[in-house]
Amino acid sequence: MNWPSFLNLFTAAIAAAVAIPLLLLLYFLKLRREEKVISSTLLWKKAIQDLQVNAPFQRLRKNLLLLLQLLVLILLCLALARPMISYLGSAGKTTVILIDRSASMSTKDANQGRTRLEEAKRLAGEIVDSMGRDAKAMVIAFDDAAQTVQSFTSDRVALKRAVEAIQPTDRRSRLKLAFQLADAQMAFLPEQNRPNKEPPDVMLFSDGRVADADELSLKGMLKYIRIGQGDTPNIGVVSLSARRNYERPTEVQVFARLANFGPAPAKADVRLSIDGKPSRVGSVNLAPERWNDAKWLQKNPGKKADGFAAQDSVEFTVELADAALLSVQQLNNDDAMPADDMASVVVPPAKSLKVVLVSDGNYFLEKALQTLPLKEPGTLNPAEYEAKPPEDADVIIFDRWMPKVMPQAGAFIYFGSVPPNSKLSAETKNGRVVTVNNPQILDWRRDHPVLRYLSLSKRAIAESLKLIVPLDAQVLIDGSEGPLMVLYREPQRTHLVVAFDLLQSDWPTRPSFPVFLNSAMQFLALTSQSNARESVAPGTAPTLERASIMQADPKLQPISLLGPINATVAIPPAGDVTLPALDRVGVYQTNPPIPPFEKIAVNLLDENESNTMPVDVPPGHIGTMLAVGASDSRLDLWWWLIACGAVPLLMIEWWVYTRRVHL
Repeated sequence: MNWPSFLNLFTAAIAAAVAIPLLLLLYFLKLRREEKVISSTLLWKKAIQDLQVNAPFQRLRKNLLLLLQLLVLILLCLALARPMISYLGSAGKTTVILIDRSASMSTKDANQGRTRLEEAKRLAGEIVDSMGRDAKAMVIAFDDAAQTVQSFTSDRVALKRAVEAIQPTDRRSRLKLAFQLADAQMAFLPEQNRPNKEPPDVMLFSDGRVADADELSLKGMLKYIRIGQGDTPNIGVVSLSARRNYERPTEVQVFARLANFGPAPAKADVRLSIDGKPSRVGSVNLAPERWNDAKWLQKNPGKKADGFAAQDSVEFTVELADAALLSVQQLNNDDAMPADDMASVVVPPAKSLKVVLVSDGNYFLEKALQTLPLKEPGTLNPAEYEAKPPEDADVIIFDRWMPKVMPQAGAFIYFGSVPPNSKLSAETKNGRVVTVNNPQILDWRRDHPVLRYLSLSKRAIAESLKLIVPLDAQVLIDGSEGPLMVLYREPQRTHLVVAFDLLQSDWPTRPSFPVFLNSAMQFLALTSQSNARESVAPGTAPTLERASIMQADPKLQPISLLGPINATVAIPPAGDVTLPALDRVGVYQTNPPIPPFEKIAVNLLDENESNTMPVDVPPGHIGTMLAVGASDSRLDLWWWLIACGAVPLLMIEWWVYTRRVHL
């Protein structure tokens, strides 16, 4: 139940300003007197009292009738103001309370004075207060995970304490796990196993911004209480990338895209900081994401120059030879959600790409590598490689050779061979590798960075391997008898497999080959440590490899995690170490520094979560919606003021008046 609000306050104030002074004025009016013959002087005392009213500016005497009439007028004016309260209903016999604590619930709506999570907790407390003596409820908090904060109980104090204990996170919002947890808890209720038993109420307090609305199902009766307002402004950073220039490793290009989720166009300055120090400032001019085509045409008639010129991205170029933390922050003050205002990325020190060719001799590959801006491209024969595999190479090229030993991480290119012990393999028959004669190139991924701007038609290929391609691999070139080029990613390795031997094709003699090799190096350079490390989403729990921990600290002392959330992690006797979930955005550090997690950038970068417009339908179209302040959940109080206040007072006033007259 909210505090009362008034729908007609201005009109009621005018009525009160007119009626109340008029009533008071009636008690100042002079009496018109008549001469009367009296039989006793005992009535003179009353006459002297009546004479006092002839002095219009004297202080009013205590008068019960005046007090009652004033109270009646005040109640009538309050009824005219049409007071109302938002009513969510009371808890049933069994109630499940679901409270969204994701990033969007930290939004502070303009006229609420509190965050959406605080409003949800307040309303949930009202549901707990409305519970009957035999009723029971439970509390579940959720973001992209779900947690039972309080199991089923009739203890209102414990339930309200559990609601107040819910803390916000910067995670995304997913509801499926919360519904599954609610169903599992309700299944343990003995009364739910009875036939024709009405399912429990499930009260969902959320803005409805869930990412899995199409996957939801629930056994209970959902009542969705929409939290938040649709006119709340918010500008968020939704994309951030940084990469070193392949040919000039000390040059870093930073690209950021922003989005406006408010109701009106907005401008914002965007600041780039290097290790916390401001370096560059750009600007964006953002149209609302909620604008449809008609709105765009209204603002851009004929796409003329005087229309709305939207610019949603900024790009910076900086010189960085050493490692650095790059942060992009939007500086618009009219913003209600802080979690998406800044995003960061960690850029390791600059270095030229080191490439190693493993081959028995390939003139075309060796010459092509010499023309690229590489750091001393080296060549090993297969025996040298197997004796001592290079550990510091950024990219290794295997020419007609399947290695027996592979580095733990890196990028690899294969010509006429496949990775060992991998899901991406060559088909075999009777112990022999199956080959295809004279395959033809049918099509290729023209939009992929490796093959962009290339023409691969009419290439002559004498023989190729018949590849077995896993479902999560990406086919870049399709042939008449199967894939001819495949990109396959493993957790710490990237494989680019070309199914045919270069020396059995005419590709090395064509201009497209050196262009391909240069593009492949630029693409695979993204997996090397010289480029920006990928940021992680809120809620990620990074795993530190034991070998890296021992290299940083052979004594295996506890690791300190410093950042928006501080923690100390003990090292187990064996195995890797998993850090606590990083629930808040920001930059975390490990002490001692554990590569590659010396610094960890946690960014929201989620358009759905940054969108501050609440959803007007229950998630998954399950159940009903109770919007706070909506007409279908409103209780008007004017009738109660008249029936329970004004009418009884009017009857009392009549009784007092008649008693005085008869006396």
